[in-house]
Amino acid sequence: MITVDRLTKTYGAYTAVDDVSFACQPGRVTGFLGPNGAGKTTTMRVMVGLTLPTRGQVTIGGLKYHDIPNPGRHVGTLLDASAQHVGRTGREILTIAAKTMGLPSSRVDEMLALVGLNDNESTRRLRNYSLGMKQRLGIAHALLGDPSVLILDEPANGLDPAGIRWMRGLLKGYADRGGTVLLSSHLLHEVEMIADEMILIGHGKIVAQGDKKSLLAGANGSATTLVTSLDNAALGAALSQGGHGVEPMGDGLKVQATPEQVGRAALSAGVVLTDLRSGGAGLEDLFLELTSDTAREAVPGVGAPTTGGTPA
Repeated sequence: MITVDRLTKTYGAYTAVDDVSFACQPGRVTGFLGPNGAGKTTTMRVMVGLTLPTRGQVTIGGLKYHDIPNPGRHVGTLLDASAQHVGRTGREILTIAAKTMGLPSSRVDEMLALVGLNDNESTRRLRNYSLGMKQRLGIAHALLGDPSVLILDEPANGLDPAGIRWMRGLLKGYADRGGTVLLSSHLLHEVEMIADEMILIGHGKIVAQGDKKSLLAGANGSATTLVTSLDNAALGAALSQGGHGVEPMGDGLKVQATPEQVGRAALSAGVVLTDLRSGGAGLEDLFLELTSDTAREAVPGVGAPTTGGTPA
């Protein structure tokens, strides 16, 4: 379990993290989201002892990171996949880490196989690795000690679609076995697919947190459904008569109603549906709504970035 308690980190007059508190539970994947410069990486660096807090604290399993005996056996981290000696091979990097943790050399072979780095790739020097290969090596390094907690900053960076799907299954399986996962990523769709809990941060402050279902339900407000039928005009008329807002969208309609209500209206009107889906806000909409004042770009319908603030 990771516990962040009133964490604050300042650099002179600039506050990178401002009185942040949250917890990551075992058996759950927690998505940690926010614009560039929002405070995600600073918070993760404090977690693993790379940055000292100004106030507050972070504990993992009840201990500060520097008080954990042989921390690599308990906490796996990936903050920067390129932060290794570029003249060493992937196998050498893992071998040194294994010896430091007191692990058998067979563990290195297991991790290389797990992340899909073959013998030829594992004996290349890091400087000759692609970004995706560095990410796979970084994930292998994080999992090497069979830790109970994973702290990962942008682990999908550089992975191809097959690699992203593989990582998704890996982390989900890890959490299902009781592990604690804190995952920071700009790939919002991936976070929405894998995360059980979500924490959104902007300007160093938590702007929303909770389980995925509750957060997205709050963003959706009134139910919205996207529907296409063989007779959109008749369906739209039936829905309007039922008191539901209807507007054209693409080849179909956007309706202020639940999918069940739309289905019942179609049945009553004798209209055949060809597509029916929930049209409520997703994670991207929630993210943009809650962090619009920290964004560099103006997002139509969401808001423009503030001026004169601290650069992200």
